[in-house]
Amino acid sequence: MLLHEHLHVHLAESVLHWRKSSASNPSGNCVELAELAGGDIAVRNSRHPGGPTIVYTRAEMAAFFRGIRSGEFDDLAE
Repeated sequence: MLLHEHLHVHLAESVLHWRKSSASNPSGNCVELAELAGGDIAVRNSRHPGGPTIVYTRAEMAAFFRGIRSGEFDDLAE
């Protein structure tokens, strides 16, 4: 099994366009995503916008989104 260590970084908010789902919780319990200049995707907790950010490749995010769309994570919701 190959383990990939994700890069944990602090990124300047002013240069990134953070997005979250329109179905997000209004109290701030959200995950936000931003595209980085090189094409990778940054992920952060909206409750801690200055906190750590995890960076994933587009391929990693695509695999995750495919899993979401196919219902693989439905048991973790709600």
